[in-house]
Amino acid sequence: QLQLVESGGGSVQAGGSVTLSCTAPGFTLDRNAIGWLRQAPGEEREGLMCIDRRGDIINYVDSVKGRFTISRDNAKNTVYLQMNKLKPEDAGVYYCARRGAQDIDCPRNPSVMDFWGKGTLVTVSS
Repeated sequence: QLQLVESGGGSVQAGGSVTLSCTAPGFTLDRNAIGWLRQAPGEEREGLMCIDRRGDIINYVDSVKGRFTISRDNAKNTVYLQMNKLKPEDAGVYYCARRGAQDIDCPRNPSVMDFWGKGTLVTVSS
């Protein structure tokens, strides 16, 4: 069964750090570009970052540059989102999503990802 599973969410104080993980029970991620997206309360889902199978990275928003890092460990079939210096406005549900393996690059528009996880909630208290 095709699944993407996010984990690592929780509550953190502003200025703190959290690392999210995206795993794929049942299939290997190593041929897919994988992105992280976020949906804040009352907001539309926005793309944050994406990493393709070569390790090339796209940043979709400026708000997380210098604070968030995306990485992948194909041996562990996992893509990570390291989040540092968290702000209250970083709170939301974080999703990972994949692009089909026929497309090597991360998409310019993350909405074209073909499969999504169910998300993990991150809350940031001030």
